[in-house]
Order: sequence, then C-alpha cells, then structure tokens
Amino acid sequence: MTIIVAADENWAIGNKDDLLVRIKEDHRNFKALTKGNVVILGRKTLCTFPGGLPLKERTNIIMSRDPEYKVEGAIVAHSVEELLEIVKQYDDDKVFVIGGGTVYDQLLPYCNKAVVTRLDHAYEADTYFHDLDADEEWEITNTSDEMTSFDLTYHFVTYERK
Repeated sequence: MTIIVAADENWAIGNKDDLLVRIKEDHRNFKALTKGNVVILGRKTLCTFPGGLPLKERTNIIMSRDPEYKVEGAIVAHSVEELLEIVKQYDDDKVFVIGGGTVYDQLLPYCNKAVVTRLDHAYEADTYFHDLDADEEWEITNTSDEMTSFDLTYHFVTYERK
C-alpha cells in the first residue's frame, strides 16, 4: 500500500479537521495517482469531501469503528484486520491510504511507499504525520523539482521502506 499525504516542515498535516492548505497541482497529482484505484480513508476525512460522498472513479474503503456505519458507494471496514482482508483482493500498488491522521497511524506499518507533498512552511496544526526523515526504515527515492503555489514552495517526495 502507498500513503499519500501533504505535510509541512514539522510533519503537520491538518488543523481543526481540515487540510493545512489547498494546492491545485497537489490535487491534480492526487487525482492522477488514485484515479481507477483503491483509496482508504477514515469517516472524518470522508465528511470533508464535497457532499460527504466517496471519490468518483475509485474504490473507496472507509474505516469506521462504528459497526452500524454504512456509506452508499463505498466499502466499510471496521478494523485494521478487516481492512487487510478486504485489500487482499487488490494489487498492492493500486491501494492508497489517504487519511486522516488516525488512519495513517494505523496503516503506516503495512505501507511500503509514501508520496508526500512536503510544504516549505510551518502551519498551526493539531494533526501530525510520522516523521519519515527521522525513521531509519524509510528512505527518499525521488524528489520533484521545487514547485510554487502563490508564495508557497513545495516538493513531491517519494519515500520507500528499506
């Protein structure tokens, strides 16, 4: 599985149940990577999508501990164990973990790749991602050229588990 996340200089990823910043090119990259594939996300993350609906042109798997929770047009997994059984039917490189913080924390041990939009700025935040730069199990295998959105610079950085 592959994680997709945008993180600032301090590995912050969110504040008050929302993204830190919206970057058009980051959204294009996200869509290009995930379209036609499987996305795994939490219930709270789904609520931030337009209309609270699953993403089109993807198989959506929603993580929720609530055994009664159902989402039209999506598969619901109620535990990591249940999720791992579900994703066995998909090619591993076509499965993307897209958030939020709790889902990232639960699934990072099962991921071998992370595509991180590294934001060259520190934001006020209440949700953080694991610092892959400080983790000896992970290494950078690709970094894009510097990109800008208004006055914000960022890079697309690919990490792979050693």
